[in-house]
Amino acid sequence: MHRVIGSGMFTMGEEVVACEREFARQVGSEYALMVNSGSSANLLMIGALRYRRHGAALEPGDEVIVPAVSWSTTYYPVSQYGMKLVFVDIDEDTLNLDLDALEKAVGPRTKAVLGVNLLGNPLDLPRLREFCEERGLILLEDNCESLGAKIGGRQAGNYGVMGTFSSFFSHHISTMEGGFVVTDDEELYHILLSIRSHGWTRHLPKENLVTGTKGDDPFEESFRFVLPGYNLRPLELQGAVGREQIRKIDGFIEARRKNAAHFVELFSGDKHFSIQKETGESSWFGFALLLRKGVEGIARKDVIERLESEGIEVRPIVSGNFAKNTVVERLDHRISGELVNAEWLDESGFFVGNHHYDIRDKIDRLSEVLSRFE
Repeated sequence: MHRVIGSGMFTMGEEVVACEREFARQVGSEYALMVNSGSSANLLMIGALRYRRHGAALEPGDEVIVPAVSWSTTYYPVSQYGMKLVFVDIDEDTLNLDLDALEKAVGPRTKAVLGVNLLGNPLDLPRLREFCEERGLILLEDNCESLGAKIGGRQAGNYGVMGTFSSFFSHHISTMEGGFVVTDDEELYHILLSIRSHGWTRHLPKENLVTGTKGDDPFEESFRFVLPGYNLRPLELQGAVGREQIRKIDGFIEARRKNAAHFVELFSGDKHFSIQKETGESSWFGFALLLRKGVEGIARKDVIERLESEGIEVRPIVSGNFAKNTVVERLDHRISGELVNAEWLDESGFFVGNHHYDIRDKIDRLSEVLSRFE
């Protein structure tokens, strides 16, 4: 950070460009675009499909299937671009989108599935991709909580036409605030380059798939606007910190998985609490616990109060059942089937954090405190 400050270059520059190149190589994508947050990454991902001309695109009125459990800014960009959300229940074991419920969710206006890899746990992405290919649906991934997760021999975030990542302070890597969009599609990458920065042409290559060929006069091209865009650019400080963090990703994930193995050993088969079933290789953002269906005599409120009194921080499992939030009244949406498992998670679930340090002693303490419930 001192090196960047000394350079006098503070906004998006060579550090960001290098960070993008290194992040793309790390996760196995052709292109990566850095932005100021994972939420912005989701906004740009949907926006890029709105302006795509050389492949399947999204139009106002199109439907996008989403799981009922995710973060708020998974959903908002879909609505903000005029599309309709279709909420589908989650699987009670994996806590991810219930793939068995997808067929009934597809309607005549359904155009895409936005899969979310929850708390580090990847969806069955090979199965979901096959489902989308058979029906001509666009597959997108919100992988903001699951950097480093793998399934089917490749990293999560790489199965759809685009995938998003977050590098917020509490995530697998941190640039304080920050995020990435990855894709193998050159046109989408060029659209992302433009709409990240005001919708101008300045950051596009001379030969590009948005305008064709840029003019040779840099003065004329400096403020030439071609798409409705934003200012979602990251800082050079974020790029420089990101480069250092990327070098540590593999070690971070290995440490999280060691902590998780200890957690699973202690809580697998617990009579009071169920835990998230791993799909593929989770990168274990955190540890979800849910009061088992049918358990009597224990209320989640009591569990949370006990944990907090013992100095153990807990959080809701992401947003719980997002479809019950008041804001949904302002979003064009429909609900496919019943959200039984999402509601169970909403009423009975909580999660505790993981870390890239060895926290197995803290997991032991969590187990000891929870074992007092009879």
